[in-house]
Amino acid sequence: MATSSAINDEPVASGAKVDMKFEAVVIPVADVDRSKVFYSKLGWRLDADFPFDNGFRVVQFTPHGSACSVQFGTKITTAAPGSAQGLYLIVSQVEAARKDLAARGLEVSEVFHTSKPGAQFRPESSGRVSGPDPSHRSYSSFATFSDPDGNTWLLQEITTRLPGRGLSNLDVSAMTELLIETEQRHGEYEPTAPKHHWSGWYAAYIVARQDGKTPEEAAKLGKLHIESAQ
Repeated sequence: MATSSAINDEPVASGAKVDMKFEAVVIPVADVDRSKVFYSKLGWRLDADFPFDNGFRVVQFTPHGSACSVQFGTKITTAAPGSAQGLYLIVSQVEAARKDLAARGLEVSEVFHTSKPGAQFRPESSGRVSGPDPSHRSYSSFATFSDPDGNTWLLQEITTRLPGRGLSNLDVSAMTELLIETEQRHGEYEPTAPKHHWSGWYAAYIVARQDGKTPEEAAKLGKLHIESAQ
């Protein structure tokens, strides 16, 4: 069964997934040039600084390893400067990330974990405990910093994601681990597999893992991809 698109009346299969990639978030600032200097100091990539004759200006930065960018400028939002709070930056090693920011001259909190749910969002909370989570559990260690307007950023350490959450922030280390895992899974399949090129199986497996599939589910999809092409 198909339904019609409300935009262009093109048929859309019922239950079909439409890719929607969250690629930019707008933060409100009072002084665009001051903010540009600050975010440059973070080492983030400057993607754009487009001024227009009517006073509109958009500046975009992308954190290293991120698929999502940050935009700010003039005539870009009516939100009050500094009202963006608790913006997440996911890192694999929060202590190393904190040291990097501090070395760049930023004021960044000490690493902490929480004894009360939500304490990571409340600087005055008694639920913040100094130091990383003792077991370095994913989602449990934090550090915070603010930009010149008071927009706050929250570093969160994630090493293993919850099932179905997929993979993101694939730096060289994380990609290396994923490739090793892929190689091992392909090695288990290859002895009984039909003749094929490893790249097709690798691609299907990695895409499945990024979509949140377990290694077992990804291996089945890799097998299906190869054998459906025979």
